[in-house]
Amino acid sequence: MKTWRCLLSLLLVLLPVSTMGRFVVEKNSLRVTSPEKIRGTQDSAIGNFGIPQYGGSMAGNVVYPKDNKKGCKEFDESGISFKSTPGALPTIVLLDRGSCFFALKVWNAQKAGASAVLVADDVEEPLITMDTPEEDGSSAKYVENITIPSALVGKSFGEKLKDAISGGDMVNVNLDWREAVPHPDDRVEYELWSNSNDECGVKCDMLMDFLKDFKGAAQILEKGGYTQFTPHYITWYCPHAFTLSKQCKSQCINHGRYCAPDPEQDFTTGYDGKDVVIENLRQLCVFKVANETLKPWVWWDYVTDFQIRCPMKDKKYNKECADAVIRSLGLNIEKIEKCMGDPDADTDNPVLKEEQDAQIGKGSRGDVTILPTLVVNNRQYRGKLEKGAVLKAICSGFEETTEPAVCLSGDVETNECLTNNGGCWQDRAANITACKDTFRGRVCECPLVDGVQFKGDGYTTCEASGLGRCKINNGGCWHEARNRHAFSACLDNGGVKCQCPTGFKGDGVRNCEDIDECKEKKACQCSECSCKNTWGSYDCSCNGDLLYMRDHDTCISKTGSQGRSTWAAFWVILLGVFMIAGGAFLVYKYRIRQYMDSEIRAIMAQYMPLDSQAEVPNHINDQRA
Repeated sequence: MKTWRCLLSLLLVLLPVSTMGRFVVEKNSLRVTSPEKIRGTQDSAIGNFGIPQYGGSMAGNVVYPKDNKKGCKEFDESGISFKSTPGALPTIVLLDRGSCFFALKVWNAQKAGASAVLVADDVEEPLITMDTPEEDGSSAKYVENITIPSALVGKSFGEKLKDAISGGDMVNVNLDWREAVPHPDDRVEYELWSNSNDECGVKCDMLMDFLKDFKGAAQILEKGGYTQFTPHYITWYCPHAFTLSKQCKSQCINHGRYCAPDPEQDFTTGYDGKDVVIENLRQLCVFKVANETLKPWVWWDYVTDFQIRCPMKDKKYNKECADAVIRSLGLNIEKIEKCMGDPDADTDNPVLKEEQDAQIGKGSRGDVTILPTLVVNNRQYRGKLEKGAVLKAICSGFEETTEPAVCLSGDVETNECLTNNGGCWQDRAANITACKDTFRGRVCECPLVDGVQFKGDGYTTCEASGLGRCKINNGGCWHEARNRHAFSACLDNGGVKCQCPTGFKGDGVRNCEDIDECKEKKACQCSECSCKNTWGSYDCSCNGDLLYMRDHDTCISKTGSQGRSTWAAFWVILLGVFMIAGGAFLVYKYRIRQYMDSEIRAIMAQYMPLDSQAEVPNHINDQRA
């Protein structure tokens, strides 16, 4: 079984190459300016990593190291540095082919200070493209960090450079990328061959990152009419002898006509190759339908949103998730499904058939065999798939003096949120949106409003959270006011929960319905009570002269209550009178006794004077006189 799987995978990958087979090596010009004996122009093959200086050139001094000539080890170990001294030309390092990956050679030279790398072939053959190594953890770490240009030169020319350097000559060269991309007019046509599979390793990760980063610039160029972009997807076909096999059915649609390798390289688990083919087809139809509405740039929104919302690792790589993305962007799902056709039909699919035909090279462009592949003005781009590098390559395709402003400035504004809110979440009532315009295009992120952070995926939901959330559109919860009474389901306790208040029931978000406490026998349960339901509450009354006590849910007699109140008031007043009388009596008694004592002492002092005190005046006699 394992041998069968390997054979089928090999057939799926190799069939397009063996049946079409024309690979074009993209070249840049290399001109030797000194010494005189080797002066002249040579071709060099642009490396498919690093950042070629499209539209520009670089003059430098060629250095051939005495040790580590293949560059497979770090030059620091040999104490070698290629850093240019102030005022000197940049250092271009010449290395020999063999023993390790091309990318590793360039990476080691870059770390030692090289500005560019030339790799001399070790056999006489036509120039080839130096590609990145197969995906693995160790190579991924340095491939994505290579920022200098590199190129492969022929063996005989490499020998001439080495002989001149070993002879003591200063070898100066000029690397020229100005003609690497044709620039006939004021519009650039470019296309990207990619894949919707997001589980294929390092290259898939780099592709996904590029799509997100480049989206903003791509949409500005397209909206301004400066470029014409076309997405493409590589498909394979299954050999006729195997079309009825279980493996071919799981990897292909339309009876083996259009196939893709299994994402996990395991036919028994996970997603199948046909899932990838169907999503590729959907993305092609998204572009066609968007292009019919004169908004082809919406394709960039769809593919980036699909990556974020529908990844394979979350088991969301399916039609339901894709349809949700399509609806959020305001595209016509019926037209897209009609464009896709029937994947089980034993007929050609016009869209995918056109893609297979486009894979074959035409004119100066070779067959598309590498994923991802960028083609600018019918020339395959070589280098790192990175926003700045690709934008420079595209801008080099404009005729001189016709470059748009985006090519001359890093300030990029997309204004995507002005149309359909960018497909992001929006609260129209509170005038709040998750759409944000950035230089990378629009992003859907839940906002921070007046100190209140909204949380959610930014596409379909954003909920206010934290203290103070009820101030922002009532926290997204239900609220209503009637007859001067207002109720809210928002709980300002730091969470995001909406809970209907007492007297209501519901989800707390869309509705809270009044509870009929009388009908549900939650109030006025005493035998003498009568219940009347009100919005958010209830009213209870008692029969006859009884008075309702809400806290105890009972009725009491109004007469008994008034009698008890009257007697209580009477006794309070009576007690007050007694207290006042008692107080007055005590004061009166104290004053009379004091006066009597004073008079008695005066009389006694008159008739029986004491030796120890002076004569006391007789007030009585004074009064008589």
